[in-house]
Amino acid sequence: MRICATVLTAAPSACDSLGFFVANAPVPFGSFKRATDLPYGEDTRQRLDVFSPKKAGKHPVVVFFYGGSWTMGKKSQYALVGAALAARGYATVIPDYRLYPEVRFPEFMGDAARAVAWAHQHAPEFGGDPERIVLMGHSAGAHMAAMLALNDEYLAKANVPRHSIVGLVGLSGPYALAPNSDTLNAIFTSPYTRADWQPLRFASGRAPPTLLLQGLDDTLVSPAQTQQMHDALQSYDVPVESHFYARRHADTIASFALVVRFRTPALSETLAFLQRISDAP
Repeated sequence: MRICATVLTAAPSACDSLGFFVANAPVPFGSFKRATDLPYGEDTRQRLDVFSPKKAGKHPVVVFFYGGSWTMGKKSQYALVGAALAARGYATVIPDYRLYPEVRFPEFMGDAARAVAWAHQHAPEFGGDPERIVLMGHSAGAHMAAMLALNDEYLAKANVPRHSIVGLVGLSGPYALAPNSDTLNAIFTSPYTRADWQPLRFASGRAPPTLLLQGLDDTLVSPAQTQQMHDALQSYDVPVESHFYARRHADTIASFALVVRFRTPALSETLAFLQRISDAP
């Protein structure tokens, strides 16, 4: 079944809207609890949704950041991620964050850190374990998750203890981001440089265990960036694994939707990784 090419694409269109609708259609019927539009800040974009397992317990927490080139996207479009993970025992937090032109780098990184701080503080209220938080994202969201995981600055300012971040999952992420459009050059601009906004520059032995997923036919983000990040983390003896698929940019996240789960094993490989790292002492 092929829905609008890959269900999720990089640019907004009527086809995308249909794709998101179809991908999220089964969500209301999942075996999980859902709370929406919880504030982690005062701005209307500083809201988040929580998907939690119905079974009582102290579940690992995944904070997922969606992509959209820092100019578009909304959390409701990615309920498919929260549903897929919560139904399998992982409390999942999906925040919105402020976008360009309202903000530029690094302001949206402050939003991301505040969302993680909210998850850490409120985890017991939704059955989550504040000491087992995994940062996850797709595309621009993978960049943000990686920046939080690798650069201590953001979470330290938000008072999130480093030891509570037990893993990183990056899907199709621009880890060696080099702005190549007028919009990206406006978002990532002086006084900041590549040394500030490239997650690759912050790779170190302090990084958490990492899973990287990437499409080989990705024309938006080069697969070489995932390989670069893998090699950098491996050079510091960080537990890191990467999987490459003969698929496009959106397929790594589209595969979390029930209707196109066959496109890649991204969900099963993510779940296997989450189980390994969250069960580890």
